[in-house]
Amino acid sequence: MEFETQINVASADLGAQVIHCSDEFFAASKRMLQSSDPVWIEGKFDDHGKWMDGWETRRRRDGKNDYCFIKLGQKSMINGFDIDTSNFTGNYAPGVSILGGCFASDLNDEEVVAQSNNDSWFDLLEPQDLSGDSHNVFPSVSSEEITHLKVTMYPDGGIARLRAYGNICFDDRLYGMEKTNVIAANTGARAIYANDEHFGKLQNILAEHTPLNMADGWETRRRREPGNDWGVIALARPAIISGVVVDTKFFKGNFPDTFSICANSANAASDNALITHSMFWPELIGRQKLEMDQKHEFTQADIKHQNPITHIRINIFPDGGISRLKLLGSFVKL
Repeated sequence: MEFETQINVASADLGAQVIHCSDEFFAASKRMLQSSDPVWIEGKFDDHGKWMDGWETRRRRDGKNDYCFIKLGQKSMINGFDIDTSNFTGNYAPGVSILGGCFASDLNDEEVVAQSNNDSWFDLLEPQDLSGDSHNVFPSVSSEEITHLKVTMYPDGGIARLRAYGNICFDDRLYGMEKTNVIAANTGARAIYANDEHFGKLQNILAEHTPLNMADGWETRRRREPGNDWGVIALARPAIISGVVVDTKFFKGNFPDTFSICANSANAASDNALITHSMFWPELIGRQKLEMDQKHEFTQADIKHQNPITHIRINIFPDGGISRLKLLGSFVKL
């Protein structure tokens, strides 16, 4: 997928939430903001009908369209969308459009919704046809900064997941703050590549919320060949690191034996070039022993240098899973 290495800024994990919805009779609109893939549960029904993992409205008979308003967790810029209709076959939305808006932080939800028909909103996705039970991927027609989305279905139906891929706008107030988790997803950090994500995505370890289970971390398959597993992560801005936290919560018989982190400052490089060159980056923290289901904290004494970095390569030996990674430090202007 064209946008898959970018951040899904409409994820509930990053604080996105539905603030108003025209209808969610069959399935709650907030479900489409979940970061997990949609599931189908055979034979599961509730009081309104078949339980669906997504947003589903009743059948409209009045000639109007269903819609919902979403408040993003952070001001963002969107480059593309994945309108996922997985498991929606005879009940998917035939069409969709998306507007974006940028509103002052002192406006409440009701005030934002009240401005739904004025010039505060602009097109991100003009009306597009959707296919059922599939990923419908579209580029955004605008990369302006936004705080809210308005999603309109034509005329009704279901969407399993809405993913809005782009970048979080950096908060300049973070500059100079000490002990900041500079690799948190909500600051704009993103996973670029992992050699293996069989059981869990590398991006998961950048989340700030408490791990939910093993699926809420990064886990590789059992390695049967020489070498080790690894991933490359980009920080939102250059930072100097003073501490590292590696959490193996929930990983017991499958945690890595050891880990290390290499780092570099490489603002101008493409993602593909970074992946290739990462094997030559100098160590930020040398190889360290890990234990099961435990938070491991490393201090400045364990950090090998105080040079600003923009990217890291985390190595796990030989394989396994971790739930969270934190790099504590300060963002700096170069």
